[in-house]
Amino acid sequence: MLRLLVLDAYASDGRAKLALGGAAEAGPLYAECVHALAPTAKLEIGHPADADWVPPASLEDFDGMLWSGSSLTIHIADDPRVRRQVELARRGFEAGIPAHGSCWAAQLAVVSAGGQCGLNPKGREFGLSRKIRLTTGGADHPMYQGKPAVFDAWTSHQDEIQSLPPGAKLLATNEFTRVQAVAIEHGRGRFWAVQYHPEYDLHEIARQAHLRTPGLVEQGSFADEADAEGWIRDMEALHANPDRSDIAWRYGIDTDVVDPAIRLRELANWLANEVEPRARQRVGGSRGGSIRGAG
Repeated sequence: MLRLLVLDAYASDGRAKLALGGAAEAGPLYAECVHALAPTAKLEIGHPADADWVPPASLEDFDGMLWSGSSLTIHIADDPRVRRQVELARRGFEAGIPAHGSCWAAQLAVVSAGGQCGLNPKGREFGLSRKIRLTTGGADHPMYQGKPAVFDAWTSHQDEIQSLPPGAKLLATNEFTRVQAVAIEHGRGRFWAVQYHPEYDLHEIARQAHLRTPGLVEQGSFADEADAEGWIRDMEALHANPDRSDIAWRYGIDTDVVDPAIRLRELANWLANEVEPRARQRVGGSRGGSIRGAG
C-alpha cells in the first residue's frame, strides 16, 4: 500500500477564502486525484503553513510527499508560513523522499534547493497556459511518458522560477513562463514539479476565476466583471456537460485539459516511477500498490 504525505500549502486564511468561493481545498483536491489513480493509497493531509501543525517525526515512513499550490508568496522569505515549508521541503530532500506537486510546489522545490523565484513581469498567467512544450530533457523524462510534446494546462500564478539550482533540469516551457516544469536532484531526494495545475478541472478553474476576478480584470485578462462572469459560466457549463463542443471550440479547450488520462499523466507517472518502487522497498519487496491509468 502506498503511503503519501499530502501537503496543503495554503495558510488557514487562504483555505477559508477557497471555501467561501466554492473552490475545493488544495489538499483534499490532490488526495482525490491520487485516489483516482491509486485507490488503496493511504494519505495523510498536513498544513505546513500553520504554526500549530506538527510535521511527522519520521518522513521515512512515507513513500512520497505531494505538495499543493498556495496563495502565499515564496520570495517573501521572512514570512514564517513560507519558512516552515522551505524547511520541511529540505527535510524531504535530506531524507530522500520522492516529492511532486504543482505551482507553489515547483517554486518551493527550487528555493529549497538553492534557486530563486520572483514576480513574473508579464503578470498573472491564468486560465489556460498555452503551448507548453517539452524540452529535450522533458521529452526523455519519465514524468512525461505518454504526454503530448506540446499541450495546454490549467494555471493560475503570478510568481515564477527565475533561476534554477544545481541539480535541476528544465523539463517544459512556454512563452509566458520559462520554467513550466522542473526535476531537481538535491541531497538524497528528487522533486518533480510543474508550474501549472494538473489537479484542476473546469469547475476548479472557474472557482479560481471567481476568487480573482478583480485582479484579472485589472491586468486585462477580462474586459470587465461581466466578461469574467460569462467565462466562469461557460467553464461551469462545459464541466457539467463535456459534450458542449461549442464552448470548447470557442475557448480552444481540448482533450489535454478535459481528459484525465492526459491531464493527470504527470501525477500518474510520478506514482508509478517514484512512489511505487519506494513502497515496494519499504515493505521488503512486496508490491506497494497498483497505479491505474489516469482515465
